[in-house]
Amino acid sequence: MLVGAHVSISGGLPTAVERGVERGCDAIQIMHQSPRAWRPQNHSDEQIDQFRELMAASRLEAVAVHAVYLINCASKDRTIRHKSIAALLHAVSLGDAIGAAGVVLHPGSSVGEAHGPSLGRVAAALGHVIGETERCPVLLEDTAGAGNTLGRSFAELGDLIDRAGGHERLGLCLDCCHLLASGYDIRDDERLESVIDECEAEVGLDRLRCLHVNDSQVPLGSNVDRHANLPDGELGKRGLSAFLSEPRFEGLPALLEVPGPEGRGPDEGQIETARALRRQGLRRRARRGARR
Repeated sequence: MLVGAHVSISGGLPTAVERGVERGCDAIQIMHQSPRAWRPQNHSDEQIDQFRELMAASRLEAVAVHAVYLINCASKDRTIRHKSIAALLHAVSLGDAIGAAGVVLHPGSSVGEAHGPSLGRVAAALGHVIGETERCPVLLEDTAGAGNTLGRSFAELGDLIDRAGGHERLGLCLDCCHLLASGYDIRDDERLESVIDECEAEVGLDRLRCLHVNDSQVPLGSNVDRHANLPDGELGKRGLSAFLSEPRFEGLPALLEVPGPEGRGPDEGQIETARALRRQGLRRRARRGARR
């Protein structure tokens, strides 16, 4: 498992590598532009080349790109939908350029409409973006289920991938905070295993390419997205150590998006906490295996 964190690209794309190395990450996640603005951030060929050179020379083994939160390809509003598709295309094009493991995308919101037509518009947008880009996967992130958000269940995520044609570049990113908030009980090894069995049946674990590791400020089934530092929330040590040691997650980037001790995002201490929780979970699983 590649334990890492979301890091800023403030000051230029190459600075993200430096921030990841400073925090002791194995992998990093970046935003392709300001998360609260439609205006694309143009990254020069020089910056992209420097980023790739720094990545190759560092301990970092993977980078993911998170698409901006404004994107809603499900919208009936043509202006919003066109802006959303353009922003997603920008993100995936950057992913192609820097060799990203994937672009993480929130599936969007139906804004009060029935989910069927909304899912159809998202699927069409995904098909368009995949057709206009070369290699980088688009990873649909499970959501906490607030309001009219799409992607709150494995069945809905699987349906969306099927509607988009089932392209091999369509994948999945699982967020443990969102899983708990949307009603999936993953607070120990056995219950997590059952949930991941369901994910395998509905979507397929061959599509799982990335993890988001966050504790939750809110309880099971609350449908509210509130990240907490590790292990200070409802998942706690037991749930997080289970998630970080799940055997079927081996080799995946596991990226922290926690607030951090000072509200500035994940720091070296949170990265080490994640690794300690993973070790705890692996020891527990080994003991359980020895007793069988």
